[in-house]
Amino acid sequence: MRLYNSWMLIGIFCFRIAAGQSVSWPMLPFQKQDSVNPILWPDSAKEWKDPVSRQPVHWMVHNVLNPAAIVHGGQIWLLFRAQDASPLAPTGTSRIGLASSSDGLHFHIRSEPVLFPDTDAMQAYEWPGGIEDPRIVEREDGLYVMTYTAYDGHTARLCIATSRDLIHWKKQGLAFPDQPTRWSKSGAIITELKNGKLIARKINGQYWMYWGDTHIFIATSPDLLHWHMMQDSTGQPLPLMGPRAYHFDSRLVEPGPPPVWTPRGIWFVYNGMNARNQRDPRLPPDAYGVGQAWIDPNNPTRVIHRLSAPFLIPEKSYERTGQVNLVCFAEGLVWFSGKWYLYYGTADSRIAVAIYSPGSGVADASE
Repeated sequence: MRLYNSWMLIGIFCFRIAAGQSVSWPMLPFQKQDSVNPILWPDSAKEWKDPVSRQPVHWMVHNVLNPAAIVHGGQIWLLFRAQDASPLAPTGTSRIGLASSSDGLHFHIRSEPVLFPDTDAMQAYEWPGGIEDPRIVEREDGLYVMTYTAYDGHTARLCIATSRDLIHWKKQGLAFPDQPTRWSKSGAIITELKNGKLIARKINGQYWMYWGDTHIFIATSPDLLHWHMMQDSTGQPLPLMGPRAYHFDSRLVEPGPPPVWTPRGIWFVYNGMNARNQRDPRLPPDAYGVGQAWIDPNNPTRVIHRLSAPFLIPEKSYERTGQVNLVCFAEGLVWFSGKWYLYYGTADSRIAVAIYSPGSGVADASE
């Protein structure tokens, strides 16, 4: 691991020289909190009556993973994906649970999920696979906006939900209703740090979202509810970035938590998967790691730089072995008590946290 870190720091050093010293990017190091990790894990005691099957289910019994994070009422709140053991879907039906913490490390979990497949207009998209992989932002008026993936067992579709209290959610439908059969997932909306909170940020009069897997694509919205999929000259989704041969993200790239805008650049944490061929030889094939990119603050379609190596990789036993082996997958990021808390799924089975304590960085640049 020392060799891998040294290799990563060489790339960082070269970028800082080329950028002229003043760029406070990348944000490193993030320290895994080994004394408490994993912070959330499956719980067979949580039972709840499912409205679709009309049967009691142990909705957290199989796996918990891939959390969104938000600061609300002086606490950190996680909206996390939980899987039951339903035989209707290969990995169970997914629902979104809610947990709160006063220190970001020890969490109280609500006994029932807060967003789930129901007998509503979205059932055809959400059953039996469920509701997966949330990301959350706050709008200027205090409305919470969640992106999530609806999975019917065949096609993933990016969807939107809203709430005023994080508990009661209104499903707003497909993010791209004009393309209901297109595979889409993992929507990360650009934010800005204001008064200690990450608030959705308009750029050039629009909100911006990065989405997709394999490649990361771009969408815009006037209100966070109605989204326009940006397209290239051939009518295909416009890519922000894609896989890189012989890098940790050689097989695919996928958005992490909501990116953070600053006047100097947009800090974008994203996930990458190592390929089996033309891969990064320092990581096993199929391993997921977490990287960082720096985006033009005035043109969110232009990548300025990407780290050549991940800053989080699967090392611990709970990151290396689980439902899907060799996974660190980040989706939640908050600024809390003068630090950045990054929440990530481990082996698609549990949830962990890593913390960055900046001397200078996004917080200093934007507040």
